[in-house]
Amino acid sequence: MSLDDVIYVLCLLACIGAGSYVKKIRDETQRKCICSMLGIVVVVIVSGFHSIHCVISLGLGAASVLLVHPSKCHLVTFGIMFGYLVFFRLVHLFGLPSVPGHTNMIQMLLTLKVSGIAFEKTAAWKRIRARENQDKNAERDVNTEESIEITEYDVELQLLTVTEIIHYSVNYVGILTGPYFRYRTYRDYFEMPFKDHAPCVQATIEQLKWAAFYCSLYLATNYFWPLDYALSDEFYNDRSVLYRLLYVWPTFFIFRARIYTGLTLSECVCTMSGFGAYPDEADVANGEGPRKRYQHMEWDAEKRTYNFTTIVNTRVWDVERCWTFREGMKHWNVCVQYWLAVNVYKLFPIRKYRTGATFLCSAYWHGFRPGHYFCIMGAPLYVPLEDMWHKLVRKDAVGMQRNVLDVIFWISKWFAFSYLGTAFLLSSFDNIWRFYSSVYHFGYIAWVLMVALGVLLTKQKKAAERREKRAPDSIASTGDASATKLKAQ
Repeated sequence: MSLDDVIYVLCLLACIGAGSYVKKIRDETQRKCICSMLGIVVVVIVSGFHSIHCVISLGLGAASVLLVHPSKCHLVTFGIMFGYLVFFRLVHLFGLPSVPGHTNMIQMLLTLKVSGIAFEKTAAWKRIRARENQDKNAERDVNTEESIEITEYDVELQLLTVTEIIHYSVNYVGILTGPYFRYRTYRDYFEMPFKDHAPCVQATIEQLKWAAFYCSLYLATNYFWPLDYALSDEFYNDRSVLYRLLYVWPTFFIFRARIYTGLTLSECVCTMSGFGAYPDEADVANGEGPRKRYQHMEWDAEKRTYNFTTIVNTRVWDVERCWTFREGMKHWNVCVQYWLAVNVYKLFPIRKYRTGATFLCSAYWHGFRPGHYFCIMGAPLYVPLEDMWHKLVRKDAVGMQRNVLDVIFWISKWFAFSYLGTAFLLSSFDNIWRFYSSVYHFGYIAWVLMVALGVLLTKQKKAAERREKRAPDSIASTGDASATKLKAQ
């Protein structure tokens, strides 16, 4: 592990330790200030001078949320926060020092939070305005038109202050690696008693065990199959094509173990402080929080059971055990996926381009290096291939045949993840092209051939289905003709 990684892990462990102290603070205003101060300290430790980027972007984003009309503030804030990423990542072109990787992650999460609260404010304003229009229309049919419900949270979003936006953005919970959470989740942490009754210590200990396991896997495998080796001349001169092709498997495994370690420790920061705890009855979703009414549950909070689903960013075992690439994506980085789904996919004006726009936004958010686009934009190209073969061979399979096909799809899933993920890790176009050329672009060529074969088999299958459908009609027509002839005789 590099020195930066050691400092990063130590900061996460310190934040976990601070959770038990923070949770005991009874004065909510004091707790809010302490959480923000801890977050600022973490940012300064990790980023140093580069913390100024967070200050500038946060100031610009908060100003747009508060000063721009609610009907447009989400678009303006989105443009400002994502636009600042351009300057932030290309700062070296202006003669300024490059930004450390961990500061990049802080800025990425800050971008989601500030623009996310703007989207929430605009959505709430639209609901309030629609409700006002309903109330003004005295002739509306109450039996056919559903009344729009306005919550206290919708009204509160219209009364946001710069102080609240800053507290939400720099809270030490999630400041380093996430997870992304809504402003409502942040607000509930200080206003609801759920944190006092949730199994915080037990949940944290359980997650720490898994974090240690993932970290052990990372350190062990990285020792034998380091990524730097894939950049060396020895790797390309002395190793076979098959060895280089198979090297994508341990490389992406190491990457996953590293990500799992960081994300699990980030979840421990949340669980130890009780952040994101909600009753099971609230029907909680990752990133979103409760999907059912839950405010009344505070009156008997001590009698309820709790979970931390809101802040679970990656469902590790679901990612590892699911059979297909499509399923794997659904379980990976789910809190960020929630943000993308609500604020990009559902709001993009042209329906047929929504998926591409969402993946492009994700790639842009991750960075400007070619590897980000090779990897992330490759996913929407691979998934249709997988779906096509699923319909052809796997959908109707049963018994042993289905089990065998599941394993084949599982292997194909991890090869696709690893092959595309290697581009993400190699980062630069020269490194990516050198590696892919050394294996003769095996993955892309294989996928193109699979698409061509799949299209051919799909056409043959549809033609056979049409023939089968026409056969009974032909027999029926022949029977009717014979009956008419006999009747005529």
